[in-house]
Amino acid sequence: MSSLFEDLKTGLQEAIDFEKGVGTAKSKTLVIAPVQRYSNVEIREIRNRSGMTQTVFANYMGVSKKTVEAWELGRTHPTGPAYRLISILDQGKQDELSFLSVK
Repeated sequence: MSSLFEDLKTGLQEAIDFEKGVGTAKSKTLVIAPVQRYSNVEIREIRNRSGMTQTVFANYMGVSKKTVEAWELGRTHPTGPAYRLISILDQGKQDELSFLSVK
């Protein structure tokens, strides 16, 4: 049988045992880092360092080119999810994104 099946079977048995008062439950605590905020200058630098034009960066972010222009001019600012994507670029971890590939 597959490893996935065995993992599911084991997990289900542990849950049943815990419900019956036999054994202990396992828990995992995730700690989420605060959202990093970037200035308009930093956003432009990160985009340039990533080798993206404003159009490509806009497609990556899921926004319009006008929105990217506004961010880089400091007229508007990204929201939390957009800051997370910018942070991924800033850390150089874009290769971990399934929707981004190099041709």
